[in-house]
Amino acid sequence: MSFFDALNISATGLTAERMQMDVTSENLANANSTNDGNPYKPQAVELESVGSGNNFQTQLSSAMGGTESAQAPGGVQVQGIVSENVPDQLVYDPGNPQANKQGYVKEPNVQPVTEMTNLISESNAYQADVTAMSTSKQMYSETLELLK
Repeated sequence: MSFFDALNISATGLTAERMQMDVTSENLANANSTNDGNPYKPQAVELESVGSGNNFQTQLSSAMGGTESAQAPGGVQVQGIVSENVPDQLVYDPGNPQANKQGYVKEPNVQPVTEMTNLISESNAYQADVTAMSTSKQMYSETLELLK
């Protein structure tokens, strides 16, 4: 494990969480958006770990001098942003110009409470990455002070 791996891993987490917060905010902003009768489709971020096959057992065995070769830890990265496959909501609003013959309007199936919960969770994960990065920086500074 390299000296700066902890900073690099925290940085990948910060990037991934920021992207998730951006997408969640977009979902909230478009919770009632339709475009010519086509409702907004909620989106989600797909994440993947960097360095496949890099699990706790491999790292532990390598750290204890085992024979398993551990790859350098790599953090996480955004694999892509995908549209969630959720059905549209039908809301009865006969006065709406986009209503069908029965008076129903297609609206996005975005649950604001769920999205706000996701946003809080993502914000907490972002703060945890900031704390980890800050702690690593402090450890590096103190190590350099000891080496003087």
